[in-house]
Amino acid sequence: MFNSFVLASANALISVFIGGAAAFAFSRMKFRGRKTGLQALLLVQVFPSFLAIAAIYVMMDSVYSVFPKLGIGSMGGLLLIYLGGSMGVNIWLLRGYINTIPLELDEAARIDGASTSQVYWLIFFPLAAPVLAVTALLAFIGTFNEFILASLFLTNVDQRTVAVGLESFIGAALGQNWGPFAAGSLLASIPLVVIFLSLQRFIIGGLTQGATKG
Repeated sequence: MFNSFVLASANALISVFIGGAAAFAFSRMKFRGRKTGLQALLLVQVFPSFLAIAAIYVMMDSVYSVFPKLGIGSMGGLLLIYLGGSMGVNIWLLRGYINTIPLELDEAARIDGASTSQVYWLIFFPLAAPVLAVTALLAFIGTFNEFILASLFLTNVDQRTVAVGLESFIGAALGQNWGPFAAGSLLASIPLVVIFLSLQRFIIGGLTQGATKG
């Protein structure tokens, strides 16, 4: 469970940091390729992620020959895959929420001499706390429960995540231990329940405003 918790926590924090910065740029800044980039992010999300498993495996195998700590069998490599897979959805969700923040706040801050980074950290982050919490929660839950990629890329038994470890209880044809599987599933749900309850006051507002406006 520790590996799953660390991996999910890292994915949640980095997704919020990178996704928030990208969403802010797409929402508030004008640059060449802005519209094309948004359309590309949306187009990528149309296709199921498992269609790219073969390509990702070949790519990570090549990465392993240069950077072993980021290739197949490494937690860092699996984290990069999770980040790449969730970034498009996170950016669209965050951008939709940022568009609901009045632009006049940015203009007033700039009149007072605030830079773009100050606007981002002092205005966007406090006001976008609900959707940031939702993004972190979705990234954490998705990573914590993910099975296919974790079972494919983590070859070391000591690095297995909760989902892969639980599958070993019932995966054998002649050794299906449903009792330990049920007990492990119950224990694995505790971190998710605690995080969900601690962030529940942000969930409704963040999901509603981020998904329906923009």
